[in-house]
Amino acid sequence: MGTLFESILSGQIPSHCVAQGESWYAFLDIFPRREGHTLVIPRKPAQRLSELSPDELSGLMEGITVVQQRLGAHFSTTDFTICLHDGPLAGQEVPHVHFHVIPRNEGDGGETLMSMWPKTINTEPNHESLASLATSLQGVI
Repeated sequence: MGTLFESILSGQIPSHCVAQGESWYAFLDIFPRREGHTLVIPRKPAQRLSELSPDELSGLMEGITVVQQRLGAHFSTTDFTICLHDGPLAGQEVPHVHFHVIPRNEGDGGETLMSMWPKTINTEPNHESLASLATSLQGVI
């Protein structure tokens, strides 16, 4: 038994296609944050981005761009929120990679990344700590 998105891809569950390509499929979210909220998914079942090949990742970016062009023309905007929840601890609700592409217009009620972590304190950047972390990360893998 596959995921909800695998059932959509197989046609077992209806969807409202916005665009599609060889390795990706884009459809309207049934619980949109605003009109036009679209999901772009790989045709290959994968829960995390790291499970996709470079070609599959490239296909997803192509799909996001095509969706942006269509939504932008329809909603008269060039601004979008593009969001990925990569795994359950990141808020992923369906265990299948999916990008949310949400057209943005002035006054649409959407907010910034900071609204996701409202208790984060904006202080002066700690460049020493950031440099140390960056150096540690460069040595991983």
